[in-house]
Amino acid sequence: MAEAGQQGYHNSNRVELVWPGKYDEQGRLRPVERVALPFQVVETINQSRATREQAPLLAGLPPPLFEGQANPDTSWKNKLIWGDNKYVMASLLHGDPSIGLEPLAGKMDLIYIDPPFATGQNFSYRAQVGDEDWVKKASLIEETAYRDTWGTWPRLDSYLQVMYERLLLMRELLAERGSIYVHLDDTVGHYVKLILDEVFGNGYFQSQIIWQRVTGHSDRQGFAINHDIILHYSKGDRMTWKPQYQGYDEAYLKMHYRGVDSDGRRYELDQISAAGAGPARYFFGKLIAPPSGTHWRWSQDRIDELCTQGRIVLTRGGTPRYKRYLDEMPGKLIQSIWADIPPVNSQANEDTRFDTQKPEALLERIIRASSNEGDLVADFFCGSGTTMAVAEKLGRRWIGCDLSRYAIQVSRKRLLDVPGCRPFQVLNLGKYERRHWQVNILNGRQEDGSQAIADYLRFIVALYHAEPAGGYVHLHGQKAGRWVHVGGVDAPVTRAEIMDAVRECQANRYTALDVLGWEWEMGLHDTVREEARRMGVDLRLLFIPREVMDKRAVQAGDVRFYELAYLKTSLLQDRQTVTARLEDFIIPNPDLVPDEVRSKIRKWSDYIDFWAVDWNYRQDTFHNEWQTYRTRKSPTLRLISDPHVYAEPGAYRILVKVIDIFGNDTTQLLEVKTP
Repeated sequence: MAEAGQQGYHNSNRVELVWPGKYDEQGRLRPVERVALPFQVVETINQSRATREQAPLLAGLPPPLFEGQANPDTSWKNKLIWGDNKYVMASLLHGDPSIGLEPLAGKMDLIYIDPPFATGQNFSYRAQVGDEDWVKKASLIEETAYRDTWGTWPRLDSYLQVMYERLLLMRELLAERGSIYVHLDDTVGHYVKLILDEVFGNGYFQSQIIWQRVTGHSDRQGFAINHDIILHYSKGDRMTWKPQYQGYDEAYLKMHYRGVDSDGRRYELDQISAAGAGPARYFFGKLIAPPSGTHWRWSQDRIDELCTQGRIVLTRGGTPRYKRYLDEMPGKLIQSIWADIPPVNSQANEDTRFDTQKPEALLERIIRASSNEGDLVADFFCGSGTTMAVAEKLGRRWIGCDLSRYAIQVSRKRLLDVPGCRPFQVLNLGKYERRHWQVNILNGRQEDGSQAIADYLRFIVALYHAEPAGGYVHLHGQKAGRWVHVGGVDAPVTRAEIMDAVRECQANRYTALDVLGWEWEMGLHDTVREEARRMGVDLRLLFIPREVMDKRAVQAGDVRFYELAYLKTSLLQDRQTVTARLEDFIIPNPDLVPDEVRSKIRKWSDYIDFWAVDWNYRQDTFHNEWQTYRTRKSPTLRLISDPHVYAEPGAYRILVKVIDIFGNDTTQLLEVKTP
């Protein structure tokens, strides 16, 4: 079969699904954008720094399957990735030596995706504020991406193009023995089936699974639609496959397994003849001929053995039967209609309050059927993290990706709730994706240069609704009496950079400064504001939102900058034992907090969903060595960490990270000396 997506010009003799935008004006198939970018490791979770630093010493040892066993596996860590899955998949195909990630083309054993269905559904989540629930609306970037890109029926062409491009990349990531499962509904399932036929080849279609997600409803004319479809395709001819079984229902048992031994074992009596004539055999010393036109299934020696074991009995009419025990049967072979897995109940322990969350039993069946322990499983629309949580429990390696920062946070918490969860990384494309945007989209493929930088600064200043300013080194604009400094796309804003802008304000007797940044130096806190205040400058630090890179959000005027939160943490020390305690947390942006949330806030800690501590921060990746977070079972947040004991005396830097109920993180850097 020709490589999917490489046919070149439109061929009117080929049966395919065509939509506006699939081919260009000359009839050529539009190529998939393949931007391979390096990854940024934002956080490493559940691995002590000491274990990580031993990795080079252990590199010569045969690694075990998973990190966290006797010898850490230095070649693999499970990955939770925040970002556009098209960029993420292209980057995974090429790998990233800087983080020890080999190219994953042809390496994934199983991909499951549950993409939006193009029905205009509301991508909001039920989140928690203190002890209460609230409906969290999608962020502007999520809403823009999902509503405008995936769209509703007027945007079906966009939906199909997005799916087509991503399925092409997924096929390249799959191993030859691999499978892909695409979870859809009746609105787009038939369209995507044709795309999958084109990308994978209709000869590799395995099944269309009907999942009965609800028993029924009566809110529409016509037959109620109470199911989703899951399309299963393989990459090649020899896919991994392990049949799955389900238990027998009581009616079946009463009909078939009516016999009960003295030890309580249930059994049925099964015939032991098969088609094709054969000789008579002895049963308990009596020669018995098989029914006309049939033969006994076993040799005389095997029959004698089974008679001795009591596995063959004679009926009242003298016919031999085989005693088949219920506890030896795997169950009923599962077919393509799945009516035995209910949706996630609101009272279930696994419920994360994602309206589109799928039950773990559904993913468990798929993962068990199409992968082996140690295989690599991926989900590029990971949502609440069901695929990764089940893969973790079943001993698979995994990669999860989502565009929503909040989805990444929900998935992180869910994985931490898995008993014995192995260490994993939180990644993004961060500065590399922003750099690609600046050079290739904003600046029209201009490389570094004074004009490209000036264009970028002017663009951000305009989005901030400020006036550009000239003649300064560190000041780029002015808004309502406040001066503006814009951080670069490819590096965090540092304390030194901020203070350069503050000093330029002071030299010109300007009293107010706003610093805009994509990322911030870890531990940057209100001490820099205090320092600026002593110099006579009122300083505000504001995030440049990811929406800036989406032209639709920019055109719609939906870009909002928001101020960094205020975090106060203290340390309690008893010689070499140190404990961290949260003292205060303030979100200074009233626009960021909806009225329905503000009404539920009872205390400052209600804004916090999760916090973690790196006890030995070394100005590198945040190393999550202790964490606590809200769950349905424990909605009250702990404000004091477990004690940490330093083995050696010395000076240590401690980084505390807080993630608020909106999915944004804030850090504070503290120092301690132990005797």
